[in-house]
Amino acid sequence: MATVPLLQDDDVSAEALAVFNEIRALRGTDYVNNFWRSLAHDPGLLRATWDRLKVVMAPGALDPLVKEMLYIAVSTVNGCEYCVHSHTAAAKAKGMTPEMHGELLAVVGMAAQTNVLVTGLQTPVDEAFKA
Repeated sequence: MATVPLLQDDDVSAEALAVFNEIRALRGTDYVNNFWRSLAHDPGLLRATWDRLKVVMAPGALDPLVKEMLYIAVSTVNGCEYCVHSHTAAAKAKGMTPEMHGELLAVVGMAAQTNVLVTGLQTPVDEAFKA
């Protein structure tokens, strides 16, 4: 259950509605997901988050599919169910295959295991690896 009501278009400020309309236009859909609807309680935070997300997730040195897969990995480690679901859907829409998804989760699982081992063992970092 949400800790705040999910605001509908009729319930938001003009500033929040402007962000909703940008989301619709950029994504080519009438759908505004629950994350944005919950952030609409704070229009300044909604605007800042949307503006930053557009920059970070735009094509760059990493293509959008890779960025979505990274988002899945970080969201999995952080235990964010919402983000795992939303970014898995986005990654699939950008071409992630079931095989790619499986390999991604295998890497996340392997990294989690080795991270715990090296942390528990307090293994010192090799000098060759330090920048």
